[in-house]
Amino acid sequence: MIRASKMAAASVSAPPGQPDITYTPDFDKYKARTQRRLATEKLENTLPPGFPEKLESEFVWDGDSIKESGYNWVYELSVEEVAEIEAALEHFKSLNLSQGHISPTTFPLPTLHAPLRTLSHLLHHGPGFAVLRGLPVATHTRTDNFTLYAGVSSHIAPIRGRQDQTHNGAPADVVLAHIKDLSTTADAAHIGAPAYTTDKQVFHTDAGDVIALLCLSAAAEGGTSRVASNWRVYNELARTRPDLVRTLAGEWVQDGFGRPDRPYTSRPLLYHQPATTTDPERIIIQYARRSFTGFQALPRTPTIPPITEAQAEALDAVHFLAERFALGLDFQPGDVQYINNLATFHARDGFRDSEEQQRHLVRLWLRDPEYAWETPEPLKSRWDELYKGVTPDKQVFPLEPKIRSASSGVAAKTVSG
Repeated sequence: MIRASKMAAASVSAPPGQPDITYTPDFDKYKARTQRRLATEKLENTLPPGFPEKLESEFVWDGDSIKESGYNWVYELSVEEVAEIEAALEHFKSLNLSQGHISPTTFPLPTLHAPLRTLSHLLHHGPGFAVLRGLPVATHTRTDNFTLYAGVSSHIAPIRGRQDQTHNGAPADVVLAHIKDLSTTADAAHIGAPAYTTDKQVFHTDAGDVIALLCLSAAAEGGTSRVASNWRVYNELARTRPDLVRTLAGEWVQDGFGRPDRPYTSRPLLYHQPATTTDPERIIIQYARRSFTGFQALPRTPTIPPITEAQAEALDAVHFLAERFALGLDFQPGDVQYINNLATFHARDGFRDSEEQQRHLVRLWLRDPEYAWETPEPLKSRWDELYKGVTPDKQVFPLEPKIRSASSGVAAKTVSG
């Protein structure tokens, strides 16, 4: 049996007026809230001005339709392509450069480059996700594995984003993060995100354009990775609950979790981009549920504005629709899962580790300047935090798992005094 984390949430009150909602979605509460709002409120029955009634695109899919479409989301490396990757690793090592200098030039893949550019096109023009299978992680050191991973990924999206700003107490552009259960080794007061537990992780987006997840090892049981089209979710909401589309496109107070310079921010979760002479019509959804509900050592800050009942319903609607339309991915050691973070939700099932087998992923946040989508104005400051000023010499690829500052309850308490 897969057990959830046993760590208790910190005993901090929610903001006055905060709805009865937690990080873990409760379907019964969701249906009761929906019924109550439909019965007692006069809800909008039109979409925001200019928003499409229905999106038509390769980005619109569900678990059944994507299987029937013939799209093969797994690109399995051939023996020859693995040999080319191995040769690129040796070439990079011969340059005596730090890993921050990994690029398509320093990690050359003359044959594999074209297929990897095709994968980037699929990420940015539909369906929005792909899996590269067969990196030889079992035969290399962790340092070499991260070089392989970053080297291959640089041909898909060459710009790496920072995921933390310090390493071992010194300023650094930390561009790689570990996704691993640390609940048996870290103090519960440190863990403010489900990435560091065995808990189910609900549907969400990260930051940045493209998420890359390398599987170093799989769980003993469970931990299935799931993806869902947020364009398919949008179409369903536009058809059945246009009021919730309006809610998602309105202002949301996102928790800064103790940042003294930014106790909270306010922005929409849903953006509409009309068609231009160069780009098709798009919608973008950017949200992480824990920013509105809190998680364990980082509960919702009691001194910031609460979310509304409509927003609580919208959070649950997005999650349960994504769950309904999702596709489960078989994640094997040596797989790299690439996701268009602007058009695709991702999640994972709860899991169980053993002493011999422990789920361990590592993550890059990437951007491809050739195919990158226009960043909505309210997201630009966040994108600058990721990408602006990241230099090769300051890039760090930590070898061991560590809780990111943004996900640490202790860090939040420290900076908030």
